[in-house]
Amino acid sequence: MTLSSLKPGALRSGGKAKSRTRPRWYLELAVIGAFYGIYSWVRNQFGSAAVEPAKAQANAELVIDWERSIGLYFERELQDLFIGWVSFIQFWNLFYGLFHFAVTAFTLIWLYWRFPRHYPFWRTTGLLTTGSALVGFALFPLMPPRLLSVGGRYGGDLPDTGYVDTVTDLGGLWSFTSGAAETLSNQYAAMPSLHFAWAMWCYLALRKHLENPAGKWAIAAYPWLTVFAIIVTANHYWIDAVGGLGALGVGWLAARGYHAWRNRG
Repeated sequence: MTLSSLKPGALRSGGKAKSRTRPRWYLELAVIGAFYGIYSWVRNQFGSAAVEPAKAQANAELVIDWERSIGLYFERELQDLFIGWVSFIQFWNLFYGLFHFAVTAFTLIWLYWRFPRHYPFWRTTGLLTTGSALVGFALFPLMPPRLLSVGGRYGGDLPDTGYVDTVTDLGGLWSFTSGAAETLSNQYAAMPSLHFAWAMWCYLALRKHLENPAGKWAIAAYPWLTVFAIIVTANHYWIDAVGGLGALGVGWLAARGYHAWRNRG
């Protein structure tokens, strides 16, 4: 992919041209499915299955101390503002559990079908962003706010933090600390936030291709609504979103270099 192929003018192509440049759908499903399966397995090898809660808690205390040192430790206060509004919090539990996958999948499918010349670059960017997050998970296992005071197998012993695990206490699609999700999830995969990385990826991938004003506003707001969701549900600190932006930057640069190399071949 060249830089010119990312310009709006490059989108004007007939159906035949699109069909010639569109990758085979079954190969795409196989590649994405295999990549995500390998990613999930590797992620969990460096997470709560192999890391002591004390280490993840110590890293959480470092994050909190740093945020306090710059006057931006506000996650607890933000949750406290809304925690009494049960239906509101339940909506954000659903947002956190569903949109992360649904909007990302929609973006991939829509780009694949409508803008096949652009699809390979953004697919590669998404995959490399996801892969780069593994570095953060391995080097900095981080206990999310919702686990700081719950004790048990994965939780911490900081009762004064006062966070509420909104999915467990107020209801959501599933709980990360019970059932199958407990053993299949890396409880300490908080830094970087892939929820934010994928949300910003969706915005960047779609922003030039949406003509409807409501759609433009919705996709522009989506990353920032995601930041609100990950904080109010106590799944992340705000700095995790900054880490997610860094992972996206790595993925974008790596994808740009990869496609430039392929086009030279």
